[in-house]
Amino acid sequence: MKLTGRAVLITGASGGIGRCLARELARRGARLALAGRNETELAGLARGLSAEGGSALALPLDLSEPASHTALVDGAEAALGAIDVLVNNAGLSRFGPFSEEDEAAIRRLMEVNLTAPMLLTRAALPGMLRRRSGQIVNIGSGFGSIAFPNFAVYSTTKFALRGFSEALRRELGGSGVAVTYVAPRTTDTAMNTKAALEFVEQTGAAVDTPESVAQVIADAIENGRPEVYIGWPERLFVRVNAVAPRLVDRALAGKTRKRRQIARNPA
Repeated sequence: MKLTGRAVLITGASGGIGRCLARELARRGARLALAGRNETELAGLARGLSAEGGSALALPLDLSEPASHTALVDGAEAALGAIDVLVNNAGLSRFGPFSEEDEAAIRRLMEVNLTAPMLLTRAALPGMLRRRSGQIVNIGSGFGSIAFPNFAVYSTTKFALRGFSEALRRELGGSGVAVTYVAPRTTDTAMNTKAALEFVEQTGAAVDTPESVAQVIADAIENGRPEVYIGWPERLFVRVNAVAPRLVDRALAGKTRKRRQIARNPA
């Protein structure tokens, strides 16, 4: 799907990957509805893109709030017309031992990372199906295929989002509506604390910039890719984990004491 003139709704647009993706899609000619919690950042981004010749409006809201999902899709369609692409990018992460996890934080991660994409998709789908055209883009994670210790809740939400994407893609086959799942590896954004990044780097994994990830996502949208896993050897480990997860268990077991120390002292 060429993005020129297309109406795109992006969640989590006020920072990190979402902010860079908004810039990249605007550069490719998309008309944007930008959703996020930080009203000031969102408004500034929309003004900046518009000043550069793009088309963008800010729709601030909290996706964990009831009824926000339908209201967001309705607001975007009222401003832009039919939504061609929905990018479910908003997400939260938590790092630390699961035994010490906060119940409210668990529920919030589930609401933002999983429930919100499902409800937004449900709100956007009827119009796409009537037009027999559209694309749902779910931003997952390499942790949605390889479950990392001390990211138990985050990994769970991303595993579920990957499953949702796969099931929906099969359900919508032949409808004209595409489903794309993009799994970045660790990205240097404010969502990842310094301790979380140090923990991941202990495994030898690379850390990407949000700008480079945004380019991959935009390419995946334009090329209609069903699934994209970013990074090597991460793509290899995803395949190995699918057929021989105990090998990955052993690979992640190295330096266990050092990683536990980081996880228990994240400040």
